[in-house]
Amino acid sequence: MNKFEYASPITKEQAVALLSSTWSDAAVIAGGTDLLSLMKDYIVTPKRVVNIKGIPELRGALITRNGGARIGALATLEEAREKLGRGIGAITDAITGITSPQMRNMGTVGGDLCQRPRCWYYRAGFGLLARGEDGQPLIPNGDNRYHAILGNEGDAKFVSASSLGPALVALDAKIKVFGPKGAREIAADKFFVTPKSNDDREVALAPNEIVTEINVPGMMGVRSATYEVRQREALDWPLAAASVALTLDAGKKVKSARIALGHVAPTPWLAEAAAQSLVGKTVSEETAAEAGRIAVANAKPLGRNAFKIQLASVAVKRAILQAAG
Repeated sequence: MNKFEYASPITKEQAVALLSSTWSDAAVIAGGTDLLSLMKDYIVTPKRVVNIKGIPELRGALITRNGGARIGALATLEEAREKLGRGIGAITDAITGITSPQMRNMGTVGGDLCQRPRCWYYRAGFGLLARGEDGQPLIPNGDNRYHAILGNEGDAKFVSASSLGPALVALDAKIKVFGPKGAREIAADKFFVTPKSNDDREVALAPNEIVTEINVPGMMGVRSATYEVRQREALDWPLAAASVALTLDAGKKVKSARIALGHVAPTPWLAEAAAQSLVGKTVSEETAAEAGRIAVANAKPLGRNAFKIQLASVAVKRAILQAAG
């Protein structure tokens, strides 16, 4: 990898002061499970690496009094899983799906949200929008088996790599960030964005901002779950995933619902029509399956990934049934 400066601040103010107004100048490192491999392959070549693991206030994870959660950006995935337990099933399920103990114990919650796409064109150096030397897009006529089936009308056709993203969107979580102008809070469904150029990022962060914590609202009476479909269980990203949050009335009918799909679009995909189809109904195999069909009704598969439509539909169905118990 290229030479770089290394800094290890102990406050968030010091950290953002060491970052830059451009992505190419500096990069944040915590667990390092993604950044180091990108640097070794010369996909990213920061001039400075800022290690934020020495900032105490970014650590920890806990359930709040109202049944929600506060998760520090530096909490490892395993720590978050242990502290949240079954209190917030959608998050715990998503972390449990990461079957590598090494990844769960080294990877951080903030790192999971900010990791770069796993698209093999991007990882091979063709940029986020995957164009050849002639400027033509490579994905539409290339090997697009694992690319987007939703939200892929533009140039970006990769899928969001975050395991926690769909769960946080379904739970209507807020992501707190800190930069030179102070702290701000971003709704999870606005945190992930679709880039318009190779120089953009997939998250609504400025180059000189860092994620500090994730706040999940009160979950009293809310049932949630995440269901993922993988080709193989070990060390593999899902082909499709769905996270669901349900509130049921005394008669077991759905009062409210939120459904977010993962690994099928450049961002976690909020399936509002599918969620609305459940309201006022009792959860059953039929109502869950219908919500699954609605969730992918507008899918536009590429040449080799139409199989993901059925997988995503089934993931929604099973996440609903799992959340409802």
